[in-house]
Amino acid sequence: MSVAVALKPEPAAIVACTISRDVANFDLLIEDMETELGESWGDLTFDDAAIFLAQPDSDSLEFVAIAVDSDDEDDLARISALIKQARDKDIHVILIAEELSPIALHQLLRHGANDFVPYPLPEGALHETIEQLRLPPEPVAQTSNDAPTTFKATGGKEGSVIAVHSLAGGTGASTLAVNLAWELAILDKKKPIKVCLIDLDLQMGAVSTYLDLPRREAVFELLTDTAHMDPDTFAQALLPYGDKLQVFTAPPEMLPLDIIEAEDVNRLLEMARANFDYVIVDMPSTFVSWTEAVMNKSDLYFTTLELDMRSAQNTLRMIRALKAEGLPVEKLRFVLNRAPKFTDLSGKSRVKRLAESLDISIEVQLADGGKQVTQANDHGQPLAETAAKLPLRKEILKLASSLHAANIAAAAAEHA
Repeated sequence: MSVAVALKPEPAAIVACTISRDVANFDLLIEDMETELGESWGDLTFDDAAIFLAQPDSDSLEFVAIAVDSDDEDDLARISALIKQARDKDIHVILIAEELSPIALHQLLRHGANDFVPYPLPEGALHETIEQLRLPPEPVAQTSNDAPTTFKATGGKEGSVIAVHSLAGGTGASTLAVNLAWELAILDKKKPIKVCLIDLDLQMGAVSTYLDLPRREAVFELLTDTAHMDPDTFAQALLPYGDKLQVFTAPPEMLPLDIIEAEDVNRLLEMARANFDYVIVDMPSTFVSWTEAVMNKSDLYFTTLELDMRSAQNTLRMIRALKAEGLPVEKLRFVLNRAPKFTDLSGKSRVKRLAESLDISIEVQLADGGKQVTQANDHGQPLAETAAKLPLRKEILKLASSLHAANIAAAAAEHA
């Protein structure tokens, strides 16, 4: 006699999991997971996920979808740990975020999440993300400008900090900062000068564009964790230009200016001063909570303006604000961009009247570089390499030479 035995089919292997405080809050995610994977997925809470990812059973997972909303922002440390735990096992991480602040989102992405999908999920977004994760990685060609820096942080210096701040849009602050840094770096061929250019315009920073350098995530990681910065992490955040200039670019993404604080800026500038002869800082045009920190650390604070009413009004407002806060107004050095030509006598008198009406001294006057400046910036090269005979370039070279001469004289007097 034979007995027919009905065999139960083996359950489908679990290839993915959702991880959330409560998956019921993400019903559209449940529907899309079922559409994509059928029964080959599971659901875990944050507590369960930490346990499961530590077990061998999790080795078969292709990816986890971590779903968070604004109520989870107080739990970012635990969520970040889960992301790291998954990435350590080569499990892809898709971040599903609803109404998460930009700072929180950046923090989770920098801890290793492969991709981000907003919630409610756009039509087909999860499918496209999963398909992208399953593609073999493409080889990345490394360009010369993307090569890691060969700079070694050794310390032992007390470099000069020179900040550049625009008093109105388009007054050439970034152009001055980039070219001043480069002129200092190539000034003395017998005794190379170590120069670091730092772009602290976290939203609209143009230094990387003007020098054709990539923006790297290492910059963001350093800025958001300066308490653990050491010479090695600082060096890793720098990129070389022409093997003569070290550059700390703005971060890859547009960030809130208050993502860093005064103590972060102080640590960064102290580290730079200890390793370079000159530290040139390109500032945002906006005054923020840490502008004071840069002013206090700076030996000179260049402010760029033009011969127009907006620059005049902004100059007055800036001086009043600094005096009201007791900040070192004496460090300000006013730079007039697009200054009148030598033969323009009426223009010269206008400059004189502007300085007298504002009760300031305009110590540096820069010529209008015209299209050649725009072309140099678009090509990612300093003026010394693209328009060496341009009057503007010669004036910046003269400024660099005078600054270095004054610095040498001051050092000699100090040791006399």
